[in-house]
Amino acid sequence: MIMHRADPAAVIRALRSAAPYIRLYKGKTFVVKAGGGVFGDPGATRALVEQIAVLHSLGVRVVFVHGGGPQLTEVTEKLGVPTRMIEGRRVTDAESVDATAMVLSGLINTRILAACRELNLPAVGISGVDAGLIQAHKRAPVKMQGSDETVDYGFVGDIDHVDTDVLRKLLDNGLMPVISPLSSDDAGTLLNINADTVAAAIGAALGAEKLVLCTGAPGILADINDPTSVVSYTDLAGLAKLRSEGRINDGMLPKVKAIENAIQGGVQRVHVISYKAPDAILAEVFTNEGTGTLVVADIGKLAPAELAAGNAPS
Repeated sequence: MIMHRADPAAVIRALRSAAPYIRLYKGKTFVVKAGGGVFGDPGATRALVEQIAVLHSLGVRVVFVHGGGPQLTEVTEKLGVPTRMIEGRRVTDAESVDATAMVLSGLINTRILAACRELNLPAVGISGVDAGLIQAHKRAPVKMQGSDETVDYGFVGDIDHVDTDVLRKLLDNGLMPVISPLSSDDAGTLLNINADTVAAAIGAALGAEKLVLCTGAPGILADINDPTSVVSYTDLAGLAKLRSEGRINDGMLPKVKAIENAIQGGVQRVHVISYKAPDAILAEVFTNEGTGTLVVADIGKLAPAELAAGNAPS
């Protein structure tokens, strides 16, 4: 067998180009959210957690929020409970709320913690119920826009307040919170909350530098039928334009709402990337080019190098 040495010059160039970002983000808080699609593949789960472990080792304070939609759909269908999604949001009735707790706070959360343990990443699993982290109320029936239909989302919560005290204590002690997006109201009734919504609210409450949304899509698309039409960067006005033109639909709708809430709440930058792309988080954080979509309040304030790195929506 003939072994070839890696090019040390290439490694050194990569370190030099990443060094300014490492200095910039050390001690800053990132909220990373991953959808349930990645957790069906142990290899993909490990690859994702491995990137987060790199961020942690470089001094970034990471809060990890996870979903679990595909796993929850599989479990509820086995129980004979049909899945109903409206504008990308899940209806959670009394029959499925227990399964929601079992899948999100049990199966998925524990699977992530096991991957963290393998990589020596000190992590603690919690949910929005723990220490009153996510204070919420049951969503009232909603009248659908442009329709006479009223939808009762069931045991779905809307967030009233995020108490960041428990998160800050964990982060200050070098631990990474791994958060299941389950909460409860003041009476102790369990409520399911969209994980993107939870991640955005936590990011705003912590004053996070970045919110990173890891999805199955390569980013926000200019053409929903063309997976290569990734929008490299945009701002709140650009998002509104894409939505008004019908270029955002289904599961991307709650993501866009979460992005808007996060930025309006003070998060500096939101990144939408694919967990399927190799090292997507690291490439997005430590290079100008990135791999997915960067969303800011105003693209007019982006650095020239970032503007040169990709395409804005037309």
